[in-house]
Amino acid sequence: MLPACTLVPAFVRNLHQTLTANVLPEDGLLRDLWRVTDEHPADVALTLLHCAPSCDRAAAVMWRTITSSGRTVEKVLPVLLRVMEEWPLYCTFTSDGDHKHIYGLAAIRVVWEILQRLQCPEPLKENSPRLLVALLFNVFISTEPMPEKIDTFWRQCWQEQGLARNPKRFAVHVIKALLFHLECEDVVMAMDRKAAWDTLFHMDTHHYAVGLLAREMRRVSSPLCRHMGCYLLQLLSQAAVLALRWELPAMAFFVEVLDCLDMRECGDRVLQILARPLQSKCPERNRLALRMLLVLRKDPSMADSTLSLTPSLVQLLGDADGELVAMILAVLWDHLREPDIQLSRPTALKLAEALQPLLGNDISQVQLLSIHVFHKVMELAANSARKTLKRYVVQSLLPLFLHCHNDNRHVAKVSRQALLCAARFLKWSDLENLVMTETLCTFGKCLLQKDKRRAAKYLRQALPYLQSPQEPVREAALGFMGIAGRYLRGQHKELLLVIQGE
Repeated sequence: MLPACTLVPAFVRNLHQTLTANVLPEDGLLRDLWRVTDEHPADVALTLLHCAPSCDRAAAVMWRTITSSGRTVEKVLPVLLRVMEEWPLYCTFTSDGDHKHIYGLAAIRVVWEILQRLQCPEPLKENSPRLLVALLFNVFISTEPMPEKIDTFWRQCWQEQGLARNPKRFAVHVIKALLFHLECEDVVMAMDRKAAWDTLFHMDTHHYAVGLLAREMRRVSSPLCRHMGCYLLQLLSQAAVLALRWELPAMAFFVEVLDCLDMRECGDRVLQILARPLQSKCPERNRLALRMLLVLRKDPSMADSTLSLTPSLVQLLGDADGELVAMILAVLWDHLREPDIQLSRPTALKLAEALQPLLGNDISQVQLLSIHVFHKVMELAANSARKTLKRYVVQSLLPLFLHCHNDNRHVAKVSRQALLCAARFLKWSDLENLVMTETLCTFGKCLLQKDKRRAAKYLRQALPYLQSPQEPVREAALGFMGIAGRYLRGQHKELLLVIQGE
């Protein structure tokens, strides 16, 4: 006769005590354990974790009985997962609270026991994404200082049972075993060859290793990666992702499997996820969000929707990280090449303002992309923005002119094209003719004649280009400054302000 639900914990504890005393139970009693677990998986699993968190010999016998059938594995595994995911916060009704900090490790220890004896992967398939994420999360948590109780508990485990010397290495052993069951042994070997497992153990490199693991899995199993993507989408859509601490690694994995998902079904949710890291001050979150955005841009169904993120991208352009700025500009350039795009007045003005300092950036990729994007801003700005945009176009004339002398022929070419667009935008036909006929040797003189009042501003604007790594650009800046200086003869106050950089 099976025990009532209220008697299940007592039944489990009594059976564990019997086995601990080296008393062999009747076969019928072990069969009862299997049947009780089938009906009350949570009560049995949580009670046994509490009785024997280190999975001693007696507990191992009981877990082997419980998991002798794929049916009970499918029922018990979600219980163990819930404990792993909420460690070290999890506290169950079967606990007196003394050991709540070790439940996560205890659950992993049981998963290891299950994987050692599981004959087929079928019971794992439904829960494999959740299990892999929980294991990776526990590796991450183990990179933080552990409570003394956990250290004591695990020391007992590795001394008595020959397990790995620390919890994070044991969790990696379990990850490898899981991947073998999922027929992803090539992933394990690739990570071994690249010595990538060790990078999981350090908080500052953990997300890189998670991303590498995802890339290797993407090469081996698209169906598994699709399930992983769906599960991570669910996690990242929540307000708290595994207590928020694992959001960065979750994003690192998610971006690698994003192309496995059907954006017609989940594109809106992905865009909502992107909005959060784009507003973050964390460069790594920004980079991952931009990589996700570039993946979305390749999907025709998402092209229009991603335009809503343009204001967030513009705000990030002030970042000092050249690589990050180049990524943002690449995304914006991709956006603005869409057909039938028109920039609203606020967006055009904010974008034009943010691009001004980037036109003089020393990184050629940033130069090239910022000029491309500014060219598009001038072409696509709504009529209502053109009057206010004029001052930014005027400010761009000298940088674009100087970059026409760039040794990088791509930068020089796009600079001439943008300079021609700027002259037409301003309706300054004389400057337009000089660009069209490529007689730029008189461009500086013509510009100053047209706008004498800005001579001091132009002179100040040219000063930084004297430090350009490009000799032709330095020479062009010096020549222009010579011309501008003649317009300021006798204007000592203005010259002094230029020299002082004011």
